[in-house]
Amino acid sequence: MCFRHLLLGTYFLITCYCHAQESKNSKQALKQFDSLTVVMEQSFPEDDFKSYRRESFSEQQLQAYLSQHFQRLDLLPSIEGHHGFKLNNYLQSGNWFRQLGFPKESIKWYKVFFDYYNKHTPDLTQFEKDSLVPMQAYSYSELAENYANLGYLDSASLEHKKNIKFAKELNTISTPSAYNNYGLFFYWFKKDLDSALVYFNKAYVVTHRDYPNHTLIGSIRDNLADIYRDKNQPDKALPLYQTNFNFYQNFKNEKSQELDIPRLISAGSQLVETEIVLNKLDDAELTFSKLTHLTSIFSKLLLPSSKLEFLKAQEILLVAQQDYKKAYAIGEKRRILNDSLNSILKTADKKWQEELNTISLDRVALNFKIDRINKENEIQKQRSKLLIVSLSSSFVLILLLLLFLSRRQHLKNAKNKQLLAEQSRDLISFKNRELESEIESKKRDLSDFAINLTQNQEWAETLADKLKVIKQSEIKNREHLIDELEQDIRNKITVDSDTKDFYERLDKLSDSFYSELINLFPDLSKNEIRLCSLIRLKMDSRSIATLQNIALSSLNTSRYRLRKKLKLSEVENLDDFIQHL
Repeated sequence: MCFRHLLLGTYFLITCYCHAQESKNSKQALKQFDSLTVVMEQSFPEDDFKSYRRESFSEQQLQAYLSQHFQRLDLLPSIEGHHGFKLNNYLQSGNWFRQLGFPKESIKWYKVFFDYYNKHTPDLTQFEKDSLVPMQAYSYSELAENYANLGYLDSASLEHKKNIKFAKELNTISTPSAYNNYGLFFYWFKKDLDSALVYFNKAYVVTHRDYPNHTLIGSIRDNLADIYRDKNQPDKALPLYQTNFNFYQNFKNEKSQELDIPRLISAGSQLVETEIVLNKLDDAELTFSKLTHLTSIFSKLLLPSSKLEFLKAQEILLVAQQDYKKAYAIGEKRRILNDSLNSILKTADKKWQEELNTISLDRVALNFKIDRINKENEIQKQRSKLLIVSLSSSFVLILLLLLFLSRRQHLKNAKNKQLLAEQSRDLISFKNRELESEIESKKRDLSDFAINLTQNQEWAETLADKLKVIKQSEIKNREHLIDELEQDIRNKITVDSDTKDFYERLDKLSDSFYSELINLFPDLSKNEIRLCSLIRLKMDSRSIATLQNIALSSLNTSRYRLRKKLKLSEVENLDDFIQHL
């Protein structure tokens, strides 16, 4: 027992030591993660839109941010628990790389997010699960678009279908958003206008019914109008562009709480172009006038892409007005701006890719160093564990050697005591059985004595009745009655003597039958055993009653009691049962 306790104690110490080391490493990783986050948040807060735009970063800022971002990702596996915290960071990484145009890296971290979520769902609180639900739908959509941008259209279609199935169970704005995104997939990548139109209409029906004031309905209207325009149905596209142009002048984005300037300019430009196609030049001029006013108000907020759309609409309008000179000038201006943007984007893409590759190489080298350090630490831990186990084992062996000699004699003494106790217990058990047998025999004798006493009492009462009759009889009959009484008394004495002699012989002849009967039914009295023996001799009831010197009714009562003790049913015959024992 001592040896077992000692081993348990040693194991407990080793476990506590290892757990303390792991807990320490986890706390250090979390502290380092928080420190990096504080530095990153100073320039690019995670909840700020500029952190998700390429143009927000200079070359040095990009290098520093990427390096810090990868360092944080490397720390997450070392942090124990904090599952919701880790999921949010994996998700944020997928979103960040997606917005900045790195689909492969984005796919990687979206996959990490979903794998970790599926593995640790039971460990999340209900609040964490609820907060992650809308982000899961968004992640499915973004993952699908990443696959599509890389040309993996089958994988993209599969993710869109997962998104629709998941969104249907939520019954939120995610449902029409999933339909809309699948429509865009057919429109942009599959060039399947009819399929795209089906899903855009599904999205529009749900949004118009349940979320009529959500900005998503503007996007869906814009997509429907684009489809009708590409199908050469400008008359169907026109009311949608008109509705959107008015819509974006009044409704703010749900997240930023600001007007969606790029969509506003795009809706106005598309409306101008559609009105020109439909030969509604006056309407186009009026719309362009409003659009020009809006661009002057939001000039500082215009993106280059919005400027290009505005210039394109202006060029088309000038051509429709047959002012070819101004149209040519605007066209040149638009082409210069477009070429400039393409050049900047190509240069930026190249720089970003170079930076990402450099950071990735540095990250690989850093991971290699971390793995080597971890292996060295693991070897050191194993050595420490081995030293502790060796010292503990030596101590245990010495203690065991000291205990062995003292316990050997103790075991011998205990064994001898156990043998004596068993012998004493067996002797007591044997005496108890003898005593129980003797008690049972006394009980049967006492029962028989009580029955004989009852019979003698009945005979005495009969004798008293006869004496009473004699006293009341006439003198001439009295002598005759006295003679009869005397004869009855002599018969009684004779019968008792003969009966005693008969039963002694019967008992000797039926000894084996008695033994078997007592084994089967130990509760039987001596008289009941003798009654069984007489029945076994096939004597009739009247003869048995005469032999026992009792009335026939008393014999029937005795037979009834015997049946109950033998546990016979009403249909079983007592005589047949005894004959077959």
